[in-house]
Amino acid sequence: MQTRNPLLDDLARVAAGALGVAAGVRRETEELLKQRFSAVMGRDGFVTREEFEAVKAMAAKARAENEALAARLEALEAAASKASKKAPAAGGDRSRK
Repeated sequence: MQTRNPLLDDLARVAAGALGVAAGVRRETEELLKQRFSAVMGRDGFVTREEFEAVKAMAAKARAENEALAARLEALEAAASKASKKAPAAGGDRSRK
């Protein structure tokens, strides 16, 4: 024969209510943390992965162009150096006039 214990029924209802409140607090805490995290990320100037990858690609392209221009400048300076060695000195022979 089973007897109903009102004390145990009350404890079960209190426990069920506490679990419901705990679950609600958990959801609210998670939502608050998400909002705070988003605010911190936005305030500190963080960028998305896509923006980072785009800037990274632009930097790589600029670096390659810079290296190509440096090589071109070296070649032009070498050619100018050779040409200045072959040409007569400027203002060296004025007696011909």
